[in-house]
Order: sequence, then structure tokens, then C-alpha cells
Amino acid sequence: MQPGDVLDLEITAVAHGGVFVARHENRVVFVSDAIPGERVRVALTDTRKASFWRGDTVEVLDASPHRRPHVWAPADVSTPPDARPGGADFGHIALAHQRELKADVLRDALSRFAGSTAPVTIEPPLPQMRGDRLVEESADGTGWRTRVSLHVDDEGRIGPFAARSHRVIPVDDLPLATAGIARAASRRRGGSAGRLDLVQPADGRVRVIPRAEPGRSRRPAPVDPAAREVVVETVGDREFRVDAGGFWQVHRLAAGTLHDAVADAVADAVDPDGWHLDLYGGVGLLAASVAGVGGPATRITSVESDARATEHAGENLAAWIGARAETGRVDRWLGNLVQTATPAQRARLALGTVVLDPPRAGAGRDVVEQLVDLSPARIVYVACDPVALARDLGTFAAHGYTTPAVRAFDLFPHSHHVEAIAVLTR
Repeated sequence: MQPGDVLDLEITAVAHGGVFVARHENRVVFVSDAIPGERVRVALTDTRKASFWRGDTVEVLDASPHRRPHVWAPADVSTPPDARPGGADFGHIALAHQRELKADVLRDALSRFAGSTAPVTIEPPLPQMRGDRLVEESADGTGWRTRVSLHVDDEGRIGPFAARSHRVIPVDDLPLATAGIARAASRRRGGSAGRLDLVQPADGRVRVIPRAEPGRSRRPAPVDPAAREVVVETVGDREFRVDAGGFWQVHRLAAGTLHDAVADAVADAVDPDGWHLDLYGGVGLLAASVAGVGGPATRITSVESDARATEHAGENLAAWIGARAETGRVDRWLGNLVQTATPAQRARLALGTVVLDPPRAGAGRDVVEQLVDLSPARIVYVACDPVALARDLGTFAAHGYTTPAVRAFDLFPHSHHVEAIAVLTR
């Protein structure tokens, strides 16, 4: 069969990456925009592999009771697949069932790659106090994105990319974005080809940051001054300085949720004699969570490869006299520590807690084995990819570190992404 051919298929399961599983003549077909239990009509998009094909749902023949009108009308199954914007691949599924499917993906990854049967829970973002006001998730899981990337093509069209494509899809609304970002996006017209990042920090004012698209030039793109503006984000009564174009959690409740969840995870584990680490530390959000539990003298080192983020982390952690922020690649920094740590330092590290918040690819075997060499008392692993988490947990388990349960949060409603926290001890 060739791309464009059509099959009627039964959807049996959800797979990692926002797609669903069907079979045709003993071959797996990964299908978009479906739900397990449905019978759908699928237009094939990729038939190159002998072991699996890919396709898009073009018609729902027998609908799941969990199917809903898509929260983003242009992404609905009634739209031709090549005209659907990406970024909301679970938007056709009832919110509670989305979370059940994400838990299934996480459990499957843990079983396949870590041999783990640890219980998995998926929770909505934790409510947060903003001044005297309690802020919660919206009832339908929309309006949460405080950071949105749009693209401008060579004809001046502005919008998100189509799903699994670099083709710009102009849209009239952005239901996952905050109201302020949606308004700012609706006012944009034309411009030079590239990317537009819309950022709404705690002060409520939307910044629009133009960026060059990767691959358009061999020369490094100059950093737009707007990306270097220092903005202030708040978590509870704490303030965090961060570049407008730097990394901060996207969901308006995500930073507070992770800060509070890490604090819960280390509530009885911040030894005052320990040396604690925050690896891939960004601007110090999770280091502050650990230090906030441990007290002003807590010895904690945040390690981050981005020098600007490290500079901000030093300022954000200034309230703790034992806190340091260092710039370096985590693997190299840890490798040096393994080689040079004195017996006294190793003794303090063995009493310490490590927060590990790697990028989507995970920490990897080298970092895991370096941590194992340092033998910290507890590791709090914060992950945004189930498979990468599971692979790393499998490596930790081979060295005697296990986790009794995984607590996950739906910080990306209407997409397949999920954030998980695993606490590991020997």
C-alpha cells in the first residue's frame, strides 16, 4: 500500500508520542486523532517500514464515549489532516480520559524499559495562591500556555506548524494560550520569515520575541534584545528572575506545581549536614524548593549549562547562604566531581538529595552512573518524557536505586505530554 491509501481500522491502545495503535495484517499502524476502542477510517501517510505504518484519522466510524468536539476547531478530525495545526493532539478526548491514557503510556514505558510495576498517579496542576487569590486550572483545561511559539512563512502567513510538519497553518484562535497571548497573537500581521515567541510573565504584559528559524542560515542568529529582557516570575511569595526568552515552565500553574511537589518529595530528607544538588537547574526553581525545606544554611549547588540562567539562579538563590549556582554541562561537571571530591565531600554528598530535571532526552547512562558513584541518599527525578524517564530508572535500578511510585502531573492538557516525578532511594 502507498501513502494516501485508506483503511478502516480498530484502535486498540495509546502509544507514546500522541498516536494510537491499530493493526493491519499483523502490521502495527500508528494513527493520529483517534481513541482506543474506536473504529476509524485512516489515510496512510508513511508505508516505508516493514514493521509499522503511520496514518491520519479522516473519519470516525464508531466513536468512543470519551470523544468530544476538539477544543481547537481547526485541529478537529473534520479538517483535512494536512491543514490541522499541531500542539493539541489529545484535544478531541475528554480531559479525565486524557489523563488515564497518559497514565497508561507512563506505566507501559516503566514496564518496558525499567521492568517496573510502580504505581502511577496523574493529577491536575496544583492550585496556587497569587496574593490573596487561589488560582486553579480552568474547567476545560484551556487557557494555560504562558509561552507560545508561532511561525512566519515566506509569504508572511503566521500560525503554528501543521502536525508533524513545518508548514504554517494560519488560525484565528489559540485556545490553549492565556487570553493575553491569544489577543496579542490575533493582532500580528505579516513580518519576516522566522519564529515569534509570545511570552506572558507574572506582570501580565505579553512580550513578542522574533527569532530566526533553525536551518535558514548557517550563521548563528543574533539574539534579539527582547529575548534578554529580565522578567520576574512568582511562585508563592518567591520571585524568580529569568530572561524573557529563557526557559520557564509553560503552564501558568506548572512552576508552582513542581516547586510544591518537589518540596513534598524532600520534606523529610534535606539533611542539614548534606551537600545537595540541583542538576539541569535553570534559574533555580527546584533548588529553591529543596533549600526552602532545608533552611537558610542548606548547602545546595545548582548546575546549568546556560550562563544567563546560571546568573539568574545565583540571584534567585541569594536568600540561602549555602546555595551556589555553577555554569557547566551536567555530565562534565559530575565527571569532574567524581574525580576530585574529597572523602569529606563524598560523605556530605552521600547525605544529600539530588534533584534531576533533564531535557526531554533524559539524563542518560553516563550521568546516572556518575550519580550512582556519588551515592546520594535520595534522587528526585523530574521528567517530561516517559520513555527517557523509564530508561534512566532502569539504569538506576541496575545500581540499586528504586522508586516505590511515580507521581505525575498533567501540565500540558490536550497534548500527549506529561510531567512525572520519581523519588529514588537505595
